Amino acid sequence: MRKHYRMTRRKFVKLAAMASAAVATPGALARAAEGLVKTAPEAKVCLAGLSSGATGSEIMTAVRQAAESITDFSWLSRGDGVLIKPSVNSGNPYPATTHPAGVKAMVALLKEKGAKRVVVSDMSGIEHVKLSPEGVRGSTRELTASSGIARAALEAGAELYFPEEEGWNAFFEDGPVSGSHWTAGIMMPKILKKVDHVVLLPRCSRHALAGSTLGMKAVVGYWRTDSRLEYHHDAATFHEKTAEANTVSSLKEKLRLTLTVADKVLATYGPDKGYVITPETGVVFASESLLAHDMVSLAWLLEARRNVPEGQKTMRNDPYTSRFVVNMANRWVVRLLGGVAKAASADSLQRNDLESIWDDRVLRRAFELSGGIPALQFIMADLTVPGELTQRLSAMTSR
Repeated sequence: MRKHYRMTRRKFVKLAAMASAAVATPGALARAAEGLVKTAPEAKVCLAGLSSGATGSEIMTAVRQAAESITDFSWLSRGDGVLIKPSVNSGNPYPATTHPAGVKAMVALLKEKGAKRVVVSDMSGIEHVKLSPEGVRGSTRELTASSGIARAALEAGAELYFPEEEGWNAFFEDGPVSGSHWTAGIMMPKILKKVDHVVLLPRCSRHALAGSTLGMKAVVGYWRTDSRLEYHHDAATFHEKTAEANTVSSLKEKLRLTLTVADKVLATYGPDKGYVITPETGVVFASESLLAHDMVSLAWLLEARRNVPEGQKTMRNDPYTSRFVVNMANRWVVRLLGGVAKAASADSLQRNDLESIWDDRVLRRAFELSGGIPALQFIMADLTVPGELTQRLSAMTSR
């Protein structure tokens, strides 16, 4: 079963696509991870199945099963504080944003395991929210309410926190790994210093600029505007900086679990709207390894894209197919972040072809940072995931 959502294109991308006569050319990126060996430790990924049209309660059950199958929560002591990071890039409903039932289930589970404080926090994209030293335009709080995430979080006993409401000084500088492509430290929200653990709840989606938006790409939601500006302005290493940003100590030392509800996939355009694929069997996948999670998440996205109708794969409906549009749209984002002069001096953003997970520059950089490609071990949280599906995912994520 497939569900088609009508797309409203971003104004600039629409104009750029209409102006471009270019047709996407074959990607120049390597389609294998040459030079990388399996020296990274084995990583476990848990799958829980979801039927097409799964109810909120069924999703909550699957989230609990996946989480409890992948971790024993020994890292969580009674009285600890946990930050849940969803993807609230817009106010649009799942799968454009994180599934509210996933947030609700995770809040309830953490409280049950002993967490005293559970905080749900994000800062939305520049199209919707812009923080500056002078003030803020837009509201992540309102978008969280529109997407249904706020109500789900509050009903389960969480509190909501949005750093832009505290202003420019609600952030601190944290450094990525040595040898990164970042020229400055990354400005992270101070709330991370006040919690003991982080749980990441992204979604599985195409992205008009990045190609995909999964777990590692969700890191942007922590950043202050100046860090977002460097990310988009110095775009020659955009993808590498995505992986490197997840090495800041405030995340590397506290991220315990990454979990995605993926009974629907935003398979074109993204991150806010696109063509939605609803697989016959959906999945919730979870891992204590962000890298392992994203390997499976990208494989799931590519699997879903096999079912996108040809008419939805055009540049008009899927701008990432055009190198010209990717680059020009990124300059538009730089203009929103830093003004016309910054947009004029921005690097070109190079597209990933993403025909396999080995094409992805984010994953390739993450492999380098972790010491190699992890061998994935799949764990079944229940018996509803077809063996043939697990075999396909295993083949797509194995070297």
